[in-house]
Amino acid sequence: MTSISPHREPIRVGVVGLSASGGWAATAHVPALAGLDGYELRALSAGSAESARAAGEKYAVPFAFGSAEELARSEEVDLVVVTVKVPRHLELIRPALEAGKMVFSEWPLGADLAQAEELAGLAHRRGVLTAVGLQARSAPPLRYLRD
Repeated sequence: MTSISPHREPIRVGVVGLSASGGWAATAHVPALAGLDGYELRALSAGSAESARAAGEKYAVPFAFGSAEELARSEEVDLVVVTVKVPRHLELIRPALEAGKMVFSEWPLGADLAQAEELAGLAHRRGVLTAVGLQARSAPPLRYLRD
Protein backbone atom coordinates (compact mmCIF):
# COMPACT_ATOMS: atom_id res chain seq x y z
CA MET A 1 0.00 0.00 0.00
CA THR A 2 1.11 3.52 -0.61
CA SER A 3 0.36 6.63 1.37
CA ILE A 4 -2.36 8.98 0.27
CA SER A 5 -2.25 12.74 -0.02
CA PRO A 6 -2.12 14.49 3.38
CA HIS A 7 -5.01 16.71 2.27
CA ARG A 8 -7.47 13.81 2.16
CA GLU A 9 -9.21 12.06 5.01
CA PRO A 10 -7.39 8.92 6.13
CA ILE A 11 -8.54 5.57 4.83
CA ARG A 12 -10.29 3.87 7.73
CA VAL A 13 -9.09 0.28 8.02
CA GLY A 14 -10.86 -2.71 9.52
CA VAL A 15 -8.82 -5.87 10.12
CA VAL A 16 -10.47 -9.28 10.02
CA GLY A 17 -8.57 -11.67 12.25
CA LEU A 18 -6.81 -9.32 14.68
CA SER A 19 -6.40 -11.26 17.92
CA ALA A 20 -5.31 -10.20 21.39
CA SER A 21 -3.15 -13.35 21.51
CA GLY A 22 -1.00 -12.26 18.56
CA GLY A 23 -0.83 -13.69 15.06
CA TRP A 24 -0.03 -12.32 11.63
CA ALA A 25 -2.32 -9.30 11.85
CA ALA A 26 -0.73 -8.22 15.14
CA THR A 27 2.87 -8.72 14.08
CA ALA A 28 2.66 -7.46 10.48
CA HIS A 29 -0.43 -5.39 9.75
CA VAL A 30 -0.82 -3.35 12.94
CA PRO A 31 2.79 -2.05 12.86
CA ALA A 32 2.62 -1.43 9.10
CA LEU A 33 -0.59 0.60 9.44
CA ALA A 34 0.91 2.58 12.33
CA GLY A 35 3.83 3.54 10.11
CA LEU A 36 1.77 4.70 7.13
CA ASP A 37 0.41 8.19 6.68
CA GLY A 38 -3.13 8.28 5.39
CA TYR A 39 -4.38 5.08 7.02
CA GLU A 40 -6.12 4.72 10.36
CA LEU A 41 -6.87 1.40 12.10
CA ARG A 42 -10.50 1.94 13.11
CA ALA A 43 -12.04 -1.51 13.48
CA LEU A 44 -11.40 -5.20 13.86
CA SER A 45 -13.31 -8.44 13.90
CA ALA A 46 -12.49 -11.70 15.57
CA GLY A 47 -14.06 -15.11 16.05
CA SER A 48 -16.39 -13.86 18.79
CA ALA A 49 -17.56 -10.57 20.26
CA GLU A 50 -15.58 -11.31 23.44
CA SER A 51 -12.36 -11.97 21.51
CA ALA A 52 -12.93 -8.81 19.45
CA ARG A 53 -13.40 -6.70 22.60
CA ALA A 54 -10.14 -8.06 24.06
CA ALA A 55 -8.23 -7.28 20.85
CA GLY A 56 -9.82 -3.85 20.62
CA GLU A 57 -8.64 -3.02 24.13
CA LYS A 58 -5.14 -4.41 23.56
CA TYR A 59 -4.53 -2.51 20.30
CA ALA A 60 -6.65 0.59 21.10
CA VAL A 61 -8.98 -0.02 18.16
CA PRO A 62 -12.24 1.89 18.68
CA PHE A 63 -14.66 -0.51 16.93
CA ALA A 64 -14.61 -4.26 17.61
CA PHE A 65 -17.01 -6.65 15.90
CA GLY A 66 -17.72 -10.33 16.46
CA SER A 67 -18.04 -11.01 12.74
CA ALA A 68 -16.57 -9.93 9.42
CA GLU A 69 -20.08 -9.18 8.17
CA GLU A 70 -20.62 -6.59 10.93
CA LEU A 71 -17.24 -5.02 10.19
CA ALA A 72 -18.02 -4.88 6.45
CA ARG A 73 -21.33 -3.08 7.10
CA SER A 74 -19.73 -0.48 9.39
CA GLU A 75 -19.69 3.11 8.17
CA GLU A 76 -16.38 3.45 10.08
CA VAL A 77 -14.53 1.19 7.60
CA ASP A 78 -13.33 2.01 4.08
CA LEU A 79 -10.80 -0.80 3.62
CA VAL A 80 -11.15 -4.37 4.92
CA VAL A 81 -7.90 -6.27 5.52
CA VAL A 82 -8.32 -10.06 5.69
CA THR A 83 -5.53 -11.79 7.60
CA VAL A 84 -6.98 -15.21 8.38
CA LYS A 85 -6.20 -18.64 6.95
CA VAL A 86 -7.13 -19.23 3.32
CA PRO A 87 -10.03 -21.69 3.85
CA ARG A 88 -12.09 -18.79 5.30
CA HIS A 89 -11.20 -16.13 2.70
CA LEU A 90 -14.32 -16.60 0.57
CA GLU A 91 -16.77 -16.26 3.47
CA LEU A 92 -14.89 -13.28 4.94
CA ILE A 93 -14.05 -11.33 1.78
CA ARG A 94 -17.42 -11.69 0.05
CA PRO A 95 -19.34 -9.51 2.59
CA ALA A 96 -16.78 -6.71 2.27
CA LEU A 97 -17.03 -6.70 -1.53
CA GLU A 98 -20.82 -6.87 -1.38
CA ALA A 99 -20.75 -3.84 0.95
CA GLY A 100 -18.63 -1.96 -1.61
CA LYS A 101 -15.52 -1.87 0.60
CA MET A 102 -11.97 -1.98 -0.69
CA VAL A 103 -10.22 -5.24 0.26
CA PHE A 104 -6.63 -6.20 0.99
CA SER A 105 -6.32 -9.97 1.31
CA GLU A 106 -3.39 -12.07 2.31
CA TRP A 107 -2.27 -14.37 -0.49
CA PRO A 108 -3.78 -16.41 -1.98
CA LEU A 109 -7.13 -14.78 -2.62
CA GLY A 110 -9.12 -18.01 -2.50
CA ALA A 111 -8.67 -21.65 -1.58
CA ASP A 112 -8.81 -22.57 -5.26
CA LEU A 113 -9.15 -21.00 -8.69
CA ALA A 114 -12.97 -21.01 -8.59
CA GLN A 115 -13.03 -19.03 -5.32
CA ALA A 116 -10.43 -16.56 -6.55
CA GLU A 117 -12.37 -16.04 -9.79
CA GLU A 118 -15.62 -15.57 -7.87
CA LEU A 119 -14.10 -12.91 -5.59
CA ALA A 120 -12.27 -11.15 -8.41
CA GLY A 121 -15.45 -11.12 -10.49
CA LEU A 122 -17.49 -9.70 -7.61
CA ALA A 123 -14.91 -6.97 -7.04
CA HIS A 124 -14.93 -6.12 -10.74
CA ARG A 125 -18.76 -5.99 -10.92
CA ARG A 126 -18.90 -3.75 -7.83
CA GLY A 127 -16.04 -1.54 -9.04
CA VAL A 128 -14.14 -2.15 -5.79
CA LEU A 129 -10.36 -1.70 -5.50
CA THR A 130 -8.57 -4.78 -4.18
CA ALA A 131 -5.07 -6.05 -3.51
CA VAL A 132 -3.54 -9.37 -2.58
CA GLY A 133 -0.47 -9.26 -0.34
CA LEU A 134 2.59 -11.45 -0.05
CA GLN A 135 3.94 -10.28 3.29
CA ALA A 136 5.11 -13.74 4.33
CA ARG A 137 8.34 -12.93 2.53
CA SER A 138 9.08 -10.47 5.36
CA ALA A 139 8.36 -12.95 8.16
CA PRO A 140 11.33 -13.20 10.56
CA PRO A 141 11.91 -16.95 9.97
CA LEU A 142 11.99 -16.46 6.20
CA ARG A 143 14.30 -13.46 6.49
CA TYR A 144 16.61 -15.53 8.70
CA LEU A 145 16.69 -18.37 6.17
CA ARG A 146 17.29 -15.92 3.31
CA ASP A 147 20.19 -14.29 5.20
